Amino acid sequence: MKLPFNMSINTPKLSINGFCDAIGNTPLIKLQKLSAELGRNIYGKAEFQNPGGSVKDRAALYLINEAESTGAIDPSRPATIVEGSAGNTAIGLAHIAKARGYKAVFYMPDTQAQAKINLLRYLGTEVYPVPPCPITDPLNFNNRARDHAKSLDNAIWTDQFDNEANWKSHYYTTGPEILQQIESAGLKLDSFTCSTGTGGTFTGIAKYLKKATGGVCKLVVADPPGSVIYSYVKTGELVREGSSFTEGIGQGRITNNLQAGLDFVDDAVFVPDEESIVMVYRLIEEEGLFLGGTSGLNVVAAAKVAKDLPPNSNVVTILCDSGHKYADRLFSKSWLQEKNLYDVIPDHLKRYVTLD
Repeated sequence: MKLPFNMSINTPKLSINGFCDAIGNTPLIKLQKLSAELGRNIYGKAEFQNPGGSVKDRAALYLINEAESTGAIDPSRPATIVEGSAGNTAIGLAHIAKARGYKAVFYMPDTQAQAKINLLRYLGTEVYPVPPCPITDPLNFNNRARDHAKSLDNAIWTDQFDNEANWKSHYYTTGPEILQQIESAGLKLDSFTCSTGTGGTFTGIAKYLKKATGGVCKLVVADPPGSVIYSYVKTGELVREGSSFTEGIGQGRITNNLQAGLDFVDDAVFVPDEESIVMVYRLIEEEGLFLGGTSGLNVVAAAKVAKDLPPNSNVVTILCDSGHKYADRLFSKSWLQEKNLYDVIPDHLKRYVTLD
């Protein structure tokens, strides 16, 4: 049968072994209008198409696989997965835990979107939203998770920030996928950029691409307000100023996962919240993509990086997750006004602000 409008059929992989087999092999999407505007090609790795809805599914799978393979948990007995998370890693872990018959317990900052907490509870997990405080405080959400795991039999604190199974998930999957997708189209990968939370996504991809491209691919870490990564790359100092509406990214320290990738960083870009929120709306209007704030930041970073490259260069970034979990904030006029972000949105995009 002839298909209309030059449509094509891509046969998805068969996930014989259930949920976990469906993780990865996500599309690489060219952002058409932004690319035309810049005269450079911007591609987004569509990680929101993972079965748990975000890039964190990859790390979650590797963290649990490592716990099983090292004997940290015994899969033949009732086991519990415990983690401190801003949300998406917990969601990935929750899905995989359910698929494997494990219980799951999560601690998260109580500043995160309520939709994330709700989803974790829909998945049958224990969730403890706690006030945010520094990692040096015993009451930090990550430290609470660590201590909770110690109190349980056959339980593992997966330690996403410092467990290097995190970056390895991207070294062995995301990085190779990106390069294969670019090269299969007869293109050269000129740069990769994304933001960091645990540091796992950037480090794993950067380590792979630096090696696989012989150092040709420029690797740039992106950072929001309230994080120390930009200042550390630029000056060697951990300087933290302001705060950001984005969730799950930004850092006040150098995690083990990020430390493993610092030698591969060529540069850093700072992305103000005002630019990230506008890009969230532009991606809906211009590309038909409904994404969260971190994805908006990553695309802004990719555009900034692209402008310093020759015309027709190819830049890849990560589209971390969809906007569904953040909709009651990002599309609320009152919330945007509270964050001093409403007035920066161009008038023709304000029609997407649908919540009071």
